[in-house]
Amino acid sequence: MFTRRLFVPCALCAVTGFVGSEANAQAAQQSATPAATPGLTRRILQQTEGPAAGYVTLLVAVEIEPNATVARHTHPGIESAYFLSGGGELAVKGRSNQQVKAGDGIQVPPETPHSLKNGAEPTKIVVTYVVEKGKPLASPAPEGA
Repeated sequence: MFTRRLFVPCALCAVTGFVGSEANAQAAQQSATPAATPGLTRRILQQTEGPAAGYVTLLVAVEIEPNATVARHTHPGIESAYFLSGGGELAVKGRSNQQVKAGDGIQVPPETPHSLKNGAEPTKIVVTYVVEKGKPLASPAPEGA
């Protein structure tokens, strides 16, 4: 009887903890997922707390449809990207436009407006973002900003 009295509350705590952890993970992923951009798909592969308090590191698979334009936007932290396939013209504020292709790596500083005009093939990119926790992963950046 004594064992059963301890087992039931412990089991309830364990189940509640698992459900709570899953809910926290889903909430974190939703806050990190930007608003839909036509022709662009982002899929979070990994998410890790840090490198410092108040930050999160995201590993993201990005796919861009042929001839799509990723509108000018910013991120609340650094973006490091490696192009697996495809490519296009990358515009980063303060830099000359550059052609990017499979095998290229780029970095965009925090809060720096940038855009991409994709080429005729689908583009696949692996991106690491180190961003402030709780902020949207991407925010629109109007021309002139």
